[in-house]
Amino acid sequence: MFAEEVYFTTTAHLILALLAGGLIGLERSYQGRPAGFRTHALVCMASSLLMLLTLYQVELLPTVPVEALRIDPTRMAQGIMTGIGFLGAGVIMKDHFTIRGLTTAASIWITAAIGILIGIGFYVAAAFSTALTLGALSLFRWLEAIMPTRHYARLELRTRIANRVTLEELLALVAHHHCTAANPGYALMQDGRVFHYDMTLRTQDRDNFYRLSEALAAMDKTAEFQIHPSSE
Repeated sequence: MFAEEVYFTTTAHLILALLAGGLIGLERSYQGRPAGFRTHALVCMASSLLMLLTLYQVELLPTVPVEALRIDPTRMAQGIMTGIGFLGAGVIMKDHFTIRGLTTAASIWITAAIGILIGIGFYVAAAFSTALTLGALSLFRWLEAIMPTRHYARLELRTRIANRVTLEELLALVAHHHCTAANPGYALMQDGRVFHYDMTLRTQDRDNFYRLSEALAAMDKTAEFQIHPSSE
């Protein structure tokens, strides 16, 4: 039978893990991410619960000789982080040329680590890590919004051979809208009736992509085009 002190400690660990994971999950839910409040709360609490298993294995298995109990806390932590890797991979998605979910995967990973700290009773580090994580998710988002950043996009343009947009014309239009083009590719499509360009665009102002799209739409030589901004 567990002593009352063990029950109290176990309950406190789990509640603290639930709160820490929930705080991080609230920020993700606010940002509209699929892995939000409940996911982060459960991940943190599960990590704490598994670490509690290593701390109280003697109390859990009183009939087993002490020398037979070989649950290593460090190996348990490694197993937890390995399992979290699969969960994190599940929230990373590729949408055209954009990779989404990397920040959420990282937040799930740090949430598991915080749960491990709470599970072994390292409360100071867990509290400090929770505060830093919330700061990174909220404050760093604000810093990213105000700091100079290069924005990338993939441009795909189709033009009819009979009235084709030349590469020089396209590059001049791109440069006019304060974008830089790189890695151009070419293809002949629809039995030689359509010429296809694709290239990577770079700019300091994301709105330049929209201005470029307006100019491309107004060109008579443009048959079809797509601009796919890429972001984390």
